[in-house]
Amino acid sequence: MTTFAQPDLVRVQLEPTGSWQRPAAGGAEVTCRPEGSGLRVGVAATGGVSRAHLRWRRPLAAGSLVLGDAWERSYGELAWQSSPRAEQMHPWMVLVHGPAGSWGAGVDVRAGAFAGWTVDAEGVSLWLDVRAGADPVVLGGRELEAATVRWIAGNDGPFAAQCALAGALCTDPLPTGPLVGANNWYYAYGRDFDADAVVRDARMIADLVGDHPVRPFEVVDDGWSIDGTADGRQSSGGPWDRGAGSFADMAEVAARIAGEGVRPGLWFRPLQSRREPPAGALRPWEGGWALDPSHPATLETVTADVRRIRAWGFDLIKHDFSTFEAMGRWGFQMGPRPVPGDIRFFDRARTTAEVLVGFYRAIHEAAGDGIVLGCNVVGHLAAGLVQAQRTGDDTSGRVWERTRRMGVNTLAFRLAQHRRFFTVDADCVASTPATAWARNRQFLDLVARSGTALFVSVDPATRTDAVDADLSAALRLALDGGRPGGVEPIDWLHNATPAVWRCAAETLTYDWIEAETGADPYDRTDATSGQGPLLVGGGGAVPDL
Repeated sequence: MTTFAQPDLVRVQLEPTGSWQRPAAGGAEVTCRPEGSGLRVGVAATGGVSRAHLRWRRPLAAGSLVLGDAWERSYGELAWQSSPRAEQMHPWMVLVHGPAGSWGAGVDVRAGAFAGWTVDAEGVSLWLDVRAGADPVVLGGRELEAATVRWIAGNDGPFAAQCALAGALCTDPLPTGPLVGANNWYYAYGRDFDADAVVRDARMIADLVGDHPVRPFEVVDDGWSIDGTADGRQSSGGPWDRGAGSFADMAEVAARIAGEGVRPGLWFRPLQSRREPPAGALRPWEGGWALDPSHPATLETVTADVRRIRAWGFDLIKHDFSTFEAMGRWGFQMGPRPVPGDIRFFDRARTTAEVLVGFYRAIHEAAGDGIVLGCNVVGHLAAGLVQAQRTGDDTSGRVWERTRRMGVNTLAFRLAQHRRFFTVDADCVASTPATAWARNRQFLDLVARSGTALFVSVDPATRTDAVDADLSAALRLALDGGRPGGVEPIDWLHNATPAVWRCAAETLTYDWIEAETGADPYDRTDATSGQGPLLVGGGGAVPDL
């Protein structure tokens, strides 16, 4: 790891669409203080301030490849670029691999700003969005710790460099053992299941892992709560104080799962309410109301919900949709403006990044010694506050192509964050009549070997002796922690869904493409959440900031 030099240029933008200027000219101050091997960037202002821009002159070697990360989950878009685009924003961290080796730059997790990088032929820029929602943050007399910048370099290959960068940016990941189990979402999709079906799945997963000393989870996903509808749309929101139908007594459901020798887990959507709350409403949303994570009343509600879920007996809490609720966008829609122009937070003295970190911290503290799995969570801001993170968008029990482009891509390009930020969850492996087991079993094998989270979604209609044998072997391997040393993508420099992987001394080749059909760029049949298109844009031009 090397020390970042002082930037060659520093500018600020006071108003969200205003001109860029030197800090002193606008009554703002940007400080860059060495802190160990990093550079701590502080921002202060007498009035409001929206963004800061830091620039380093660092010529890009000819033939270099560039790789960024994603604002929250990735959506199948991560790939090394052989023709770097000067205007493309690379969220949180960026890697450059060239003839002389690899180097990377990033900001520490739980930053005070949404931080993105651009790389061009002449240098590297860091763009810090410090707004409070859509508004300039009003810091008063305090100095904002916007980011701590770090830079790594090495000659051991691009994957080793990515691992080194992730390790440098987070020094306090939450420890957790193997995360393995069942989740019925990808065959039930929140419909036509009850508590008996959940217990049946718990019994299945217990039978498949047998007497393994590490016990798996049964996660009750969406569909257990009392849903409301408005304008024909299902809100799937709170209050989260009881379930519907056979889920009316959630403590009993948790006890029944535990009675099968399996650890209970539960999904919920903390920032969505079916009715307008007395305080803390952000806006009407998805047939209900989105809650404002900057409002004290919202944090009180979410804290009470998490404590209640833990008191029911659920050891794992999967919280979902919070970025979508808070910011009104999926990650693939954020581009260079991660915070949209119509978000008005209650608290305008804290940046959006600070608000989200506070929200994640409230859930972490309320969960106590429970395991928190974040989904649709800004992983770079949640690292150290969640034990596990869904790093990519949904896989599928309906269309294999979705699993290939989402699951394989996120496993390959965000694998370096595993155990350095949190336990990586590339999402469920499905076994359904609609998808070929010949493809799913390969994904099952790779995830199990990797030691990342392995959750399976098994339609009972697909169970055969052969399928059960595949599942049992993979689940037990995952409960062991995967293969020693995990896996590493080999052909990822030129393949967005790598087919060649290294596992210890083995070289493994997977066949992800269904030869009969090929990859369908027009498929939209599995829109089960806010999934993006097959190919998503690179983020727009920096001048549009």
